[in-house]
Amino acid sequence: MDKLLNRRVHTYARRKKLRLAEPLGHGVHGTIYASRRKSQPGSVAVKAHRSQDGYERERDVYLRLKNEGIDEILGFNVPRFISSDDQLLVLEMTIVARPFVLDFAGAYLDHLPHFSDEIWAEWETQKRDQFEHRWPMVQKILNALEELDIHMIDVSPSNVAFAS
Repeated sequence: MDKLLNRRVHTYARRKKLRLAEPLGHGVHGTIYASRRKSQPGSVAVKAHRSQDGYERERDVYLRLKNEGIDEILGFNVPRFISSDDQLLVLEMTIVARPFVLDFAGAYLDHLPHFSDEIWAEWETQKRDQFEHRWPMVQKILNALEELDIHMIDVSPSNVAFAS
């Protein structure tokens, strides 16, 4: 993890009285850590984002899901928004078990991005290859998100994970 993300996560944890634990993952959009509230049992996830855009997209998706009372989609768990810090570009959310849908930093709210038909066809071919026989279920999840006007295009087996 780069030093800036590390500093953001630690600053957020200190402000919120969280004790950071193990890293849960990292990627293009940022790094996520498990953490514990010093005053409460149970773990939460703290994600530091690399960019303002990715942070705002993910924050806004989680806020929409929270406002709709959604913590699962077609039996797939979705993290619940807990808190955020717009200056640090950090989100705090619940940790969920498989099956799950998460990582909305590449999602779009209220509109689908414009790509050519060829790009969309290539995207779908890649997703079919990634998910194989599970692609029809992933399509159902994506359709359910679209009903909420959430358009998740950065979908992979690491952010739409099946139970086994």
